[in-house]
Amino acid sequence: MSEEKIYAHKDGNTFISQQDVSSENEKIREFDRDQVVARLKDMNQLGETVDEDPLADKASAYLFEKFLLTSLGDAIQILNTSLVDHYGDVNFSQALYKKIHLIVAGSEAYGTNAEVHELDARLEAVVIRYHSPYPEVRAVTDPFDDPTVPVETIRAYVLGCLWVAIGSFINEFFNYRQPRLTLQSTVIQLFLFPCGKLTELLPDWGFTFQGTRYSINPGPWSIKEQMFATIMVNCGGQISNWLNMVIALRAKIFFGYDWVDFGFTWVINASSLFFGYGLAGMMRKMVIYPEKAIFPNVLPTLALSRALVVKETKTSINGWTIGRQKLFFLTFVLSFLYFFIPNFLFKALSTFNWMTWIAPKNVNLAIITGSYLGFGLNPIPTFDWAVINSYSPLVVPFYAFLNKFAGALISGVIMLALYYTNYKWSAYLPINSNDVFDRFGNDFNVSRVLTNGVFDHSKYVEYSPPYISAGNIVGTGALLAIYTCAFTYVMISEYKLVYSSTKMFWISIRHPRRKALLEFNDAHSNMMSKYPEVPDWWFLAIFIIFTGLCFAGIYAWPTHVPIWTIISIFLFNIAMMIPLLVVMSRTGSTNGFGAFSVILAGYMDPGNAMTNLMVRMWGYNIDEQAESFIADQKIAHYAKIPQRAAFRGQIVATFIQSFCTVGAIEALFKSVKNFCSKTQPDKFVCATPRTMHSDAIMWGVVSSERVLTSIYPAMKHAFWIGALIGVPFAIVQLKYPQRFKAINPALMGYGAIMWGGTYNLSYYIPGLYFSFLFMFYLRRYYTGWWSKYTYVLTSGLSAGVAFSGVIIFASLQYTNTSLPWWGNKIYASGVDYARTAALKKIPPEGFGLQIGQFS
Repeated sequence: MSEEKIYAHKDGNTFISQQDVSSENEKIREFDRDQVVARLKDMNQLGETVDEDPLADKASAYLFEKFLLTSLGDAIQILNTSLVDHYGDVNFSQALYKKIHLIVAGSEAYGTNAEVHELDARLEAVVIRYHSPYPEVRAVTDPFDDPTVPVETIRAYVLGCLWVAIGSFINEFFNYRQPRLTLQSTVIQLFLFPCGKLTELLPDWGFTFQGTRYSINPGPWSIKEQMFATIMVNCGGQISNWLNMVIALRAKIFFGYDWVDFGFTWVINASSLFFGYGLAGMMRKMVIYPEKAIFPNVLPTLALSRALVVKETKTSINGWTIGRQKLFFLTFVLSFLYFFIPNFLFKALSTFNWMTWIAPKNVNLAIITGSYLGFGLNPIPTFDWAVINSYSPLVVPFYAFLNKFAGALISGVIMLALYYTNYKWSAYLPINSNDVFDRFGNDFNVSRVLTNGVFDHSKYVEYSPPYISAGNIVGTGALLAIYTCAFTYVMISEYKLVYSSTKMFWISIRHPRRKALLEFNDAHSNMMSKYPEVPDWWFLAIFIIFTGLCFAGIYAWPTHVPIWTIISIFLFNIAMMIPLLVVMSRTGSTNGFGAFSVILAGYMDPGNAMTNLMVRMWGYNIDEQAESFIADQKIAHYAKIPQRAAFRGQIVATFIQSFCTVGAIEALFKSVKNFCSKTQPDKFVCATPRTMHSDAIMWGVVSSERVLTSIYPAMKHAFWIGALIGVPFAIVQLKYPQRFKAINPALMGYGAIMWGGTYNLSYYIPGLYFSFLFMFYLRRYYTGWWSKYTYVLTSGLSAGVAFSGVIIFASLQYTNTSLPWWGNKIYASGVDYARTAALKKIPPEGFGLQIGQFS
């Protein structure tokens, strides 16, 4: 019996299905495999030729079985629901949305005969209902799950713990060298795979506990074991941001606090690392379970592990027959070898500032086109994948990349306007620098405003206010605006999501045994609902335990940090987590809270550098750890790793990380002579702790109040300006979700905060070309090819660069080996590379506010 169903939206759009028939007793039209294959080729899903049966692999065979069992009525109902669910969804293909709209309107509106109409309706419905509506997700996941595949095996834990220890120690130890050596998770994934394969040679020794057998070799190294160990490495094999502050506090060249010992360092390190987990657990129903939260930034990790472990059926996609694993290793080798060219043999190809070669001493030319000094307006700025990949053009959706590029471009023009009008004396300084200067254009000498380590107002008045570059003014202003902008934009445009998630969180508190995953009806949530969920009280317990550990550390050592400042930053982070995580889950882009916390701390406890550093650490680590935890939980969600297994793996990994990173710091202080000195012979110059030390003086000792009142008063208005900017964008998004769904002011803000550092448009422009090619053109017109190869390609390129960088550092840079020829000198021969040139010459008496004009 036919039943017409109407789906209406408040903007007046109405979707009516004339063919929404009940599937009960409905005869299902039969199609054979050849008909399905032919139609998929017509839809550009399989490319031009097929060497073997394209439905022979497990995923395709599974979906074909679902296709045979899905009636036209079922399909129309699924498609109608998808029109409602994905209305205004920026990651849902606009072309597919229009196609589904025509399908549900009937064969006449669709423009085909009844047979083709039904075939297309059932194909699209099955993919959406039993896999994913997003091709990027389908490319790295399976539509089915096998719960018998080993996950938490002894060998997976051993290898995960081993590489967490190695990765975290090496990354932390070399984090303070310039350039630093980084053992990226993509490289560690490459090591995990052969290690796992070697364990297959071990004997099947084990034991049985409570009916379950545990063996050191349960069989072939599985994809779930690979993903479980990878999650541990992603989580724990990294540096700890807190230890940058420890260097600034402990090193004699900085604050030199002798009481900062191993115990204090570990207590605060552990509490900062674990606290974000508790916070993240409370947000998971909002950003892990929803189908729309695709997390683009985690997809290459899944693609790499699958390419290494999973065998695939040989097919031809648009003439390409190479398998994912072969493509990865081929790309890896070529990228590894090629990286030597722009980073050792011909460095000008990496920093291709060719326009400045015309007139190397021309300051204006360097300001507009230079890769180091200024705006970076260069159509061909590099041939180095490390530079091209600065903003992940093959991972971030095209609309997100375009939003960030637009934000960088618009704010960069503003930076030029400020600079060429000498706003706040910025023309006396380099246009785009993160240094702090005095009125003579020198680095701000913090020792000249201190007496016994305490801010001395009389010395400050006699010396100079701190000044920053035009780029730093724009970047800091954008940083202040982005949080309020993101908060108002997300809270208004995603009010339904915020409300429903808050409601689910309250229900989970009232009914702790209730499965939250049952509230979601997509294929992946349905598969994960078969596993026990992590109870909310586990996250709450971590939250309470490590908050208490933090307070104990602050009281037990002479920090002189008011507890209320830490509580304030906790509360502020909890409020800001919602918009930041929502943006991250949709776009793969995020921004930490640390730099903003520096300014906030300067208001809360002026004159106290220790408070400034502690608040900065909490502001950054809470968000960073929460985002990392949630991203890894999303990997577990896609890979069908049981929640509790992923939770245990992350806790173990973080615990190891908390000791290994602190151990690396102890090793540095004991083994590296003149540690953090600018002239340290092995280049352990501590660039990041040096910046944090300067920021602590400027925003903490000198205080945010002085800087934002007497020196840069307009900057503080960025708070309310950001909030106002978010409102109209959110209202337009609510009223016209389909038309304006790709415009996101928060992403534009992420692009704007680039200024005031070492980045400029020369790092965005090459990525824009690749983003358009892969994330727009190929994704739209060659979906089959894009789905199969894109994430494997970017993983191979990135892994090759990372591994090659380690080899270049260890064998060439560390031994000061170089090739002194034109191709390695030309890029550094002018004022662009020096980064010190300014538009105006500083007068002998200095520039800026005179004595008596600042306090």
